[in-house]
Amino acid sequence: MNAIKAIRKHLEKHPDAPSSKALARLVAALAEEKTYSLSELYAMDYQAFEMALELLRDWRLDRYYAARLKLFDFVTSTVIPVEGSSAAEKAEKEGKAARRD
Repeated sequence: MNAIKAIRKHLEKHPDAPSSKALARLVAALAEEKTYSLSELYAMDYQAFEMALELLRDWRLDRYYAARLKLFDFVTSTVIPVEGSSAAEKAEKEGKAARRD
């Protein structure tokens, strides 16, 4: 079970638990790219702490892949010459050129 699903289930089962509130603050901090007190991690029970660590692993991996995708999009849209474009992109560019004439 992935971390997000496990945390959601934990929050649904134990909405008022201190560990739930700490996990919710961690999720919000990661989503908003804000600071989070490490002392809150220490105060969590072991199960919540493990979920938090798994969430951090997933978040870091997702950010890595997002950065790779942004780089790939940049390279394919600006660096690679038109000859490297797909057939559909070439046809669209040729159609626009023909309409201008």
